[in-house]
Amino acid sequence: MGRRDTPEPPSARLSSGVIARIVPAPYTSGYELEVDGTPQSHVDPDDPTYLSFEYVARMGAVIDRLKLPGQPLTAVHLGAGALTIPRYVEATRPGSRQQVVEIEPALIDLVREHLPLPRGAAIRIRIGDARAALAKLPPAMTGQVDLLVSDVYSGAQTPAHLTSVEFYRAAARMLAPDGVLLVNVADGAGLAFARGQVATVRAVLPHAIVLAEVQVLKGRRFGNLVIAASPSPLPTQWLPRLLAAGPHPAKVAEGAELDEFERGAPPVTDASAVDSPKPKESLFER
Repeated sequence: MGRRDTPEPPSARLSSGVIARIVPAPYTSGYELEVDGTPQSHVDPDDPTYLSFEYVARMGAVIDRLKLPGQPLTAVHLGAGALTIPRYVEATRPGSRQQVVEIEPALIDLVREHLPLPRGAAIRIRIGDARAALAKLPPAMTGQVDLLVSDVYSGAQTPAHLTSVEFYRAAARMLAPDGVLLVNVADGAGLAFARGQVATVRAVLPHAIVLAEVQVLKGRRFGNLVIAASPSPLPTQWLPRLLAAGPHPAKVAEGAELDEFERGAPPVTDASAVDSPKPKESLFER
């Protein structure tokens, strides 16, 4: 018998020229969205509550603490990926109103065709730059957003204009008094970029915690840190529950520990902002 050819995965060329592909997840169920060879999202259409990437699971653990369990949320997501978190919110909090901002229409078309959203989900997708889109959201949403997720990557890097005090002020204006901003920060040895991001977010929203894998938080390897910040104090009962939710080994930094973490790092402004550090290509080798 002849060898059976493996079909090419669905793909799309983005405006930057890089290729986005949807491929079967190599180690678990579901699919991964790769952009320029970098895994950016995981989705299991049969179980949207399954969050495979560790930093996304940590975001999910925070989202589970918002308001009452199962209560609908008003959410804004900057950066679409494969719409993992919007699917999670829809599955765990039916009736939530969600807005997603993504700059790449070809990416949205690819995901919608091959990983379609649940029928009836109140998820509106807007095409445009994440920062510019904040000013174009419905005026009635200002000060009413329960959850704002900033997880924007161009390839493997967060664009500089989405890392500054000016950007986070625009995001904070959307939050309800007890709303929460979640930021995905990727960094490596020394954590200079992450420390700057913590200082920048806290300059706008002083009540903050950082969730990460222990070795990442110590700057011993490249990885993702999740900043959770709010205009109001974050409930202290969150902490043991966030740690228990996994994945492990987990760390939640707050208070004096967070003061020490950001010590010496000035808040980033539009004038000083740079793209997040680019990980080594070997990081994503299978």
